[in-house]
This record gives sequence, structure tokens and C-alpha cells, in this order.
Amino acid sequence: MESNRQAPPNNKASPDMSLNDWLSLLETLHPNPIDLGLERVSAVAARLSLLPIAAPVITVAGTNGKGSTVAVIEALLTEAGMRTGVFTSPHLVRYNERIRVGCEEATDEEIVAAFMAIEAARGDISLTYFEFSALAALEVCRARDVDVMILEVGLGGRLDAVNIVDARVAVITRIDLDHQQWLGDTRELIAIEKAGIMRANAAVVIGDTDPPASLLDCAQSVGAAPVRCIGEAFGIVHEGGQWQGRLRAKTGQTLTLSKMDRGSLLPENIVTALQASLELGWQFDALEAQSAVAKSQPKGRCQTIQLGGIELVLDVAHNPSAVYNLVAFLNLSHCSGKTICVFSSMNDKDIDGMIDAAGDCFDAWFLAEANGQTRVAAAQGIADLLHTRGQRVETISHSPAAAFRAARAALESGDRLVVFGSFVTVTAALMALEQTA
Repeated sequence: MESNRQAPPNNKASPDMSLNDWLSLLETLHPNPIDLGLERVSAVAARLSLLPIAAPVITVAGTNGKGSTVAVIEALLTEAGMRTGVFTSPHLVRYNERIRVGCEEATDEEIVAAFMAIEAARGDISLTYFEFSALAALEVCRARDVDVMILEVGLGGRLDAVNIVDARVAVITRIDLDHQQWLGDTRELIAIEKAGIMRANAAVVIGDTDPPASLLDCAQSVGAAPVRCIGEAFGIVHEGGQWQGRLRAKTGQTLTLSKMDRGSLLPENIVTALQASLELGWQFDALEAQSAVAKSQPKGRCQTIQLGGIELVLDVAHNPSAVYNLVAFLNLSHCSGKTICVFSSMNDKDIDGMIDAAGDCFDAWFLAEANGQTRVAAAQGIADLLHTRGQRVETISHSPAAAFRAARAALESGDRLVVFGSFVTVTAALMALEQTA
């Protein structure tokens, strides 16, 4: 999927550009928003002398749970006194969310300096927005001399830009059907793409409770070791409304965590993150693990905000498995009033499956029109699907932000509002909240 086309010659960077100026430029530099492959980004990384990375690296791939897993690893290692460098995507409100050092977002000045270095080094090599971002994260983390890097794969794994870095620990979270046009239309094929981040003689932590056989085959063929699978080397015991994790230390001993209540983060993602930290070589006790979990709340992952007497839940769930987990989270608490949702989705997602996963959770759906974005599914088509299932569509608005405002106006004390379906949908709600704060 490599492209040999060059960046448009009329798009030029200048020393006085702001971060927003740079981001606008990056959106125009490459002919395709997604252009998987390592050749171009590897060449620019070599010119910048970014590789090999001096600090140990944990790379996290998977369909669902990557952001939560990264957040727990980041919180645990930061609390232990390590200077963590983190790259995640996409961002919700500010681009700076993508690059963090010590749990704090990189500054505009740091990111712009990284962009300028990349621009000077790339010459006639055309890079995508994501590739520029990944290189900028490596540049910022090198400048800040981080102790450990945690990299979240953007799409797939094998051909994703972060895979130019050799991970000491590869983490594979839950694998589901998503991005089939790039990764394949079965879990077995998608697993092969995710497995591309594995390396010989490097640890692999698998947080999928039912991993495709192809994932384990890849681990064996590449010579990854040790391979830790949830349900075998580490896992969870459920007892009533609580759960208790067990981990395997590098010495072979079992570390039993304190009992915890189910919160916004899935227990499977929590224990996967903690096991990955152990494989990195870091030791911690049950209290330290519990403290790190309490401090881990990535935006848009079952994020709960109290608005007077109204509960707002924001979740970027955009495939059936993620929606199923969202509904399970909502069922943990009782809502005395009605539960309504704001929903919009990209048109390449399994909208039918998401609606089925939601079941009868919502008393009404507030839908958003495309608002000029070609990838956003038409709201009327979603409404038709909901009507066939007997679901109530309250209104269709011209944008996710307008749908959010309409839904808020319909709420009373004791009600709950859930915003989900895509990063775009959740971003619109977060920005609307910031504007009214």
C-alpha cells in the first residue's frame, strides 16, 4: 500500500506556523489519509536518527481496549517514578492529547519543534498525518529523555507507522471485526495484522479471552517469548459484583490483586496492562496496582460526568463488541429516569450490529446528520434501521453537536444521556461542554 506520489509542491511550512497551522498543512501533504506501510516512515526516522529507541517500548495493538490499556500502564509506571512517553490516537479535543510525557500533554512548542525537524528531514518523502504524528511522538520523547515509551497502534499493526519501533513487550487486546477493508474480513486475518508488532525473544501479552489461532501461530513462528495469555498465565476471578485479578511475575510467582468493583475500565484491559508492566520488568504490589487503576480514566471510555442531577456517559464505542461493553457498564448502575442517547457513526462501521448490541437500553435516540463529512453515515438511514426494530428516534439534527444540545434540552433530573458511536460524536459533546462551562 505504499505510495510514490510526492507532496503537493505548493504546500510549504514556514518557521512562524502555529500548531493549528501545521495540522492544517499535514492534512494536505499526502494524497491518501490512510496509506499503510513502513518504507516511507522508516526512511524519515533514519534521517532523524530516531532508531533504535534507547528506552524500552511497550506497543499496544487490538480492536477494542487499546486506549484503556495504555492509560493503566501509563498511570502505574508514572506513579512508580518513571518518566513515561505515550503516543495514542486519535485525539478528542486537542491534538496534544496524542503525545504525553509523565501523564502530561506535550506543549504546542514541543510538537511544532518536532514537526519542523521532520519537515526538514523528509525531503521529497510524502508522509500521512498519522505518520507525521508518530514521528513527532518519537522526537518529543527523545528530547524529553523518557524512561519508557508506550505506543498505541493506529490501524492494524504489521504496517502501522509505530511498528518501525521494536517493542520489548507487545500487547494485543480484544480482536474484533473492524477496518475490514484494510485488515481482512475475519478475526483470523485481522489477528495476523495485529501480530505484526511481535518480535523474536520479546514478551507478548494477549488480553483477548478467545484469541484466534492465527495469533498464537504468529507468536510461535516469530519466536516471541514469553507469551502470556489471559485466562492462562493471568486472569480474573469474579465474585458477586467485584472482581479480583491474578498476575504472573517474571519469577513465576502469582501476584493477587485486591478485590475491585467494576468501573469504567474493563477488568480484562486492566489485568492485561498490569501483566504487560510486569513483563517490562517493573515490580509493584496490590496497593500500587489499585492506586494506578483509580487514576486511569481516559477520555471517552465510559467517561462519566455529573451535570447537576443528570448523568452523562461518553464512550467512543464504534463496533458491536464495544457497544455491548458499554451497555454492560450502563447496567451496573440504576437510572431513576430515562436513558437517551446521541449517536452517529462512520458509514464503514457495522451500524446494524451496534444497534443490536444496544438492544432496548435507550428510551430514545437522538441522531446526527453528516454535516458535510463524507465518511459519516446518513442519519435517516440509521433512523430507518432503528424504526424496523421498534426503537424511538426522537430527532435528527444537522450535526453531532446540535444533537447533543437537543438531547440535553430534553433531560430532567434523574435522567441519563449516553453519547457514543464514533470519536467524532464524543468530540462534539466534549467541545460543547467546554463552550458552556
